[in-house]
Amino acid sequence: MTRVPFGPGILAALLLAAPALPAQTTAPTTASTPVGKLQPPAITRHVGVFNGTRVAYTATVDETIVPNAAGRPSARIVAVAYTADGTNAATRPVIFVSNGGPIVPSIYLHMMGLGPRVLSIPDDLKADTSQFKLVDNPHAVLDVADLVFFDPASTGWSRVLDGVKVEEYYTTDADAQQLAAFVDRWTRENGRTASPKYLLGESYATIRVPEAARQLARLPEPILVDGVFLMGQAANQLEVNTRPYNIISPAVGLPSIAATAWYHNKVNRGSLTVFQWMDSARAFSATEYINALFKGTAALDDATKNRIAGRLQSLTGIPASYYLANNLRITRPTFQQELFKAEAMKLGSDDARYIGPVRGPEPDAGPASAAATAFAAYARDVLKVTRPEEFRTRQLPASTAGQGGRGNAGGGWAYAPGASPFNDFAYTSSVTEVLVKNPRFRVYVGSGIYDMKTTSGAADYLVAQSGWPKHRVRVSYYEGGHMAYTNPAALKQFNADVRAMAQGK
Repeated sequence: MTRVPFGPGILAALLLAAPALPAQTTAPTTASTPVGKLQPPAITRHVGVFNGTRVAYTATVDETIVPNAAGRPSARIVAVAYTADGTNAATRPVIFVSNGGPIVPSIYLHMMGLGPRVLSIPDDLKADTSQFKLVDNPHAVLDVADLVFFDPASTGWSRVLDGVKVEEYYTTDADAQQLAAFVDRWTRENGRTASPKYLLGESYATIRVPEAARQLARLPEPILVDGVFLMGQAANQLEVNTRPYNIISPAVGLPSIAATAWYHNKVNRGSLTVFQWMDSARAFSATEYINALFKGTAALDDATKNRIAGRLQSLTGIPASYYLANNLRITRPTFQQELFKAEAMKLGSDDARYIGPVRGPEPDAGPASAAATAFAAYARDVLKVTRPEEFRTRQLPASTAGQGGRGNAGGGWAYAPGASPFNDFAYTSSVTEVLVKNPRFRVYVGSGIYDMKTTSGAADYLVAQSGWPKHRVRVSYYEGGHMAYTNPAALKQFNADVRAMAQGK
């Protein structure tokens, strides 16, 4: 449901914003692949009906050598591109798509959200994932735009080049530079320099995408993208860069917690829809609740504390006694454990619609795992890819040490140069810079209302505090989790919103 009309332990939390998958062996620090001759592309021809329009299109799995910031060839990016046949390259939009992590390949958006063929995921959350079928995606945007799925070096089939350390890309700046270099090279090599360009990122990639847009705008020959789509945004770091006394996070997280309690029928929801229920939580958060958190419980009389705690109970299904004992707040991870505590069950982190045993695996891990399995068969049988490399579904930094510096000798991920507790993670300013440079530029923000990692409230706060012109921002809420498109209704709406971006609406 579109609600606003058009007109990060940082490392640990954002790593959790990637789908939970079986662990894989971390790649060697250096690659063994020379620049040399590239593998030949895998090219196949297809026909599909998208948004009611029959489209003949070409799928190309090919390599692009990209330079680092110093201009030295540094990574070999293997991407999957879907391009409609017989179109005008000068006017046909191209959308570059990437998932988060850091870092994972784009197979989740590819196989469940935006690809011309996607997994059919039923409404029944208990359905056997081995029975998920790959079907045509009638909602895909190939009627209006081409799609390029980007996998960062060390994920998918993409790799750093011989002599290049993987850790050189373990910073937000370098990671985004890799995407920017890819967009620059790919558009030049494919005759698409005049095409309207859009960047779509999910989770951590909502940090990558704004920074890549800024770097593209600063090239000697600037590339001004026409829009970015931030799906499950982490750009304002509100959900993950938290301190115990931060009062904003519990306030903006309340609507998602309330929506989840509504979904599981743990509250007296009456005749209210889930969006009406969230509106009630938003109104309470923005007034009485944030005021109480600002004053602190020591300054509140008992009647006020009891009233606030009672209202929180009615919205979230968590007893007032819990709130009274915990400074009138609850974290989302704690909420995941508390809502079904009596039943010894927990909620999913990516998608809180899912519940499972407290001591069991992540309840919501099934769809992401199924997507990885489906892509392996799809790449082999449909895209006709035969490559010697292992396809990597996730590349974890070798350790979580060394977060503060650029060298990343410890293998950790650096979110800012010389990071300290006083850092301003100003990723939204990258968007502002491109907004100023390109009058056509638009920002699209999408959030799953049952997402316990990057909440809809944080997205609202992002837009409210950004200073971006209201008429150039569009916010949508989907009835799903972090990967909301696993819900069939949200899949349709998500693609419609991406189509609107490509059409400049």
